[in-house]
Amino acid sequence: MSQRNWQAQKPVRLTKREIEVLSLIAQGRSSQEVADALFVSKRTVDFHLANIYEKLNVNNRVKAFRRAAQMGLIPVEVFFSDSGD
Repeated sequence: MSQRNWQAQKPVRLTKREIEVLSLIAQGRSSQEVADALFVSKRTVDFHLANIYEKLNVNNRVKAFRRAAQMGLIPVEVFFSDSGD
């Protein structure tokens, strides 16, 4: 059984905006909701998502969030804290 060793590859760096997009997506927001929150177009959000997927070698939002969390690229605590919002 060979497991993909993505940790041995060159370090992955997400831009500040990519982290913002992924964080909002991880909160369950749609691309349009993310676009509205960041004052950009849905197309721009989808562009950022495509870049994130490529950098993380994944093909969907859930996998992107999981991989980014595993790699320490996004703060996971934020999504599991009880902020009362």
